[in-house]
Amino acid sequence: MSIRKVIQVAPLLAAGVAVVFSASSANALTAQECSTKYKAAKSAGTLGGKTWNQFRKDECGMAESAASTSTAVFPKAVSPKFASETPSKARLHTCAEQYKANKSANANGGLKWIMKGGGYWSECNKKLKGA
Repeated sequence: MSIRKVIQVAPLLAAGVAVVFSASSANALTAQECSTKYKAAKSAGTLGGKTWNQFRKDECGMAESAASTSTAVFPKAVSPKFASETPSKARLHTCAEQYKANKSANANGGLKWIMKGGGYWSECNKKLKGA
């Protein structure tokens, strides 16, 4: 490795090390912190063949599902009034109805309808598919 390459990589490695030690295992890294960590691992050749998405999930605590679903209220089953619709539309309308009802009671667990990492719709749809 040339001196120039070492000088270019050194700040990334230092930032990556700082991110690793500053984040506790219970907290997910921000996207920017994760990106810095990924670039440092890529430069150091320690990715082990992982793609960005694999690295993000494994190393940064950025799971696909939303973390605040424990306090959100979800429907237990698809509403009978939507039984004549296709299964996907019935789930959509059931979730939308519950989401609107939750808004007045502040029972959406901080989830927006659609958000990066899994919003109310994503989590509700998963639950109804499994029901």
